[in-house]
Amino acid sequence: MDHKELADTIALRALIDKISMLGDKKDFVHQTELFSENAISETVAGGKIILKLEGRKEMAEAFEKFLKDFDTVYHFNGQQTVRINGDTATGSCYCFITLIGDENGKKIKTTVGATYEDEYIRVNGQWLVSKRVGNFNWQDKAAINY
Repeated sequence: MDHKELADTIALRALIDKISMLGDKKDFVHQTELFSENAISETVAGGKIILKLEGRKEMAEAFEKFLKDFDTVYHFNGQQTVRINGDTATGSCYCFITLIGDENGKKIKTTVGATYEDEYIRVNGQWLVSKRVGNFNWQDKAAINY
């Protein structure tokens, strides 16, 4: 791996982590700025597309609506592989998502095992996500105590 490919690999990992951290902070405006202008985001559960979004504005609104009732949003990114081809790239990343909110008067923790299949594009020297398919592979819910 040459220096440029190594630098791009590190930059793509930083991009994925920053997207997750901004989502955890519910900073959807800055989060969606890390996607290309007309990016596509799809969410898949049970082998079916349950949500398809296009563009930053639509994504920010949908992310906010989905996460508004959760007190805590926490993404933990794991393994990531990328394949770089000039100013485009593809990648896969494992993610462990924890969501905590109230349901029927109880604190409920929802844990999701997800994988993201991403397409990236370099725009003005910065890597952005141009397409993301989030596969929600499994989910577990449990009551918790603080």
